[in-house]
Amino acid sequence: MGRAWASAAVVIFSATAVLAQTGTGVKCGPGNLCPSSTPCCSQYGECGVGAYCLGGCDPLFSNSLDSCVPEPVCQNLQHKFTDLDGIVANTKYLGDSSKAGWVSSGTPLQAPTKDAVILTLSEDGSSSSGTLLASTVYVWYGKVTAQMKSSRGQGVVSAFILLSDNKDEIDFEFVGADLQNVQSNFYFQGITDYDNEKNITMPNNSDTFSDYHTYEIDWQPDQLTWSVDGSIQRTLKKSDTFNKTDNQYHYPQTPARVQLSLWPAGIAKNGQGTVEWAGGLIDWDASDVKSNGYYYSMFKEVDVQCYQAPSDAAATSGKTSYVYVDNKGIESSVAITGNNTVLKSLLGTGTDMDKDYPKQAKASGTTTSGAAAATSEVATIPGLSGAGPGTDGTRGGGGTSAGGSGSGAGSGSDTSSGSGAASSGIGGFSQGDQKGSSDAAKHVVAGSMVAALMAFVGMMLL
Repeated sequence: MGRAWASAAVVIFSATAVLAQTGTGVKCGPGNLCPSSTPCCSQYGECGVGAYCLGGCDPLFSNSLDSCVPEPVCQNLQHKFTDLDGIVANTKYLGDSSKAGWVSSGTPLQAPTKDAVILTLSEDGSSSSGTLLASTVYVWYGKVTAQMKSSRGQGVVSAFILLSDNKDEIDFEFVGADLQNVQSNFYFQGITDYDNEKNITMPNNSDTFSDYHTYEIDWQPDQLTWSVDGSIQRTLKKSDTFNKTDNQYHYPQTPARVQLSLWPAGIAKNGQGTVEWAGGLIDWDASDVKSNGYYYSMFKEVDVQCYQAPSDAAATSGKTSYVYVDNKGIESSVAITGNNTVLKSLLGTGTDMDKDYPKQAKASGTTTSGAAAATSEVATIPGLSGAGPGTDGTRGGGGTSAGGSGSGAGSGSDTSSGSGAASSGIGGFSQGDQKGSSDAAKHVVAGSMVAALMAFVGMMLL
């Protein structure tokens, strides 16, 4: 029995070390692919399983192209945020886009007027890294429209963007220190070229915070336009993006998710360039924070009109999902398939879609599933850590390139995903701080892992 205890202790110690290591986050990026044990490179540049392999999983830096779960194809959408029923926390989403329109991290709230979703940003608590809503389906060219109000205040950034898994990006970004202008931007594979950024002055002496405005991205294979309140403000032609150095068009061209976000650019741990771009450090004593407990932006409606897939798509063998067939990360790298997009559990990956939580073996010989209350420190849920959801979230010192194709540092499983109703406040009400369910986000698989280890101990002692 002494040897059994010793063996069990070794197993527990080793497994605990592995859990701690995976929980800290193995980094991925150019020249650094994820290991086979945690094969999926998240939107934030860390390796893991489960949600790391869903939306935002970068196939170019994952262990293999098929480590990422196939991406749900574009669906025409008219989503009015009259409730939060279409929003699911990233701790619960397994890839079934038919069951939810949006995946959330942070704390989205229902507006008291029941006609908008509120994205929140607080100094601490469940929305301390901001709030992000990402569409569950992808857009591969289309017209995307958002009716929204930005946040306000230095260091606070609201965003309505399209972001592909290999960091093609199209942005409307709202710097809270400048409410008279909205920034339009685009990136190819996350390559930081801030000459792509152009300011758009708000029409009719309006501002981005006081009233709702309609922002539209019309993304076509050969041309891209940004519009405000029905008026085209900027046009980009693909033919003008040719880069003679690598003989490629630096034009967004791979399937992208719609992302709505509010994030803290002006915090000390972000790069100096990010803080300066955002107008300085956040003032946590500002009137919005005193009145509501947080900064906020509001979205009433998002509409998506899908366009036909490009003629040089790699192949069309179905109509369910997009997959990458090579590591060039361009338009012809993507095929349309009938491949499944849904994981069985948050331990699954693109190469093991049916992986389930371990079952707890009992001395009596019966088994029960550990999935119901499964919690763990295994890296299964990527999330924000103060950096923004797109390339501008990692501006380097002095506003220069941060390098690589990253889009913000990840925080492993340290992501909170709560939602609820704002009791009062936004728009003339008084409102207390609303907290999300942070515990659920921090623990997604450990109970089952601990159960499996304890079951092993039990068997060793028999």
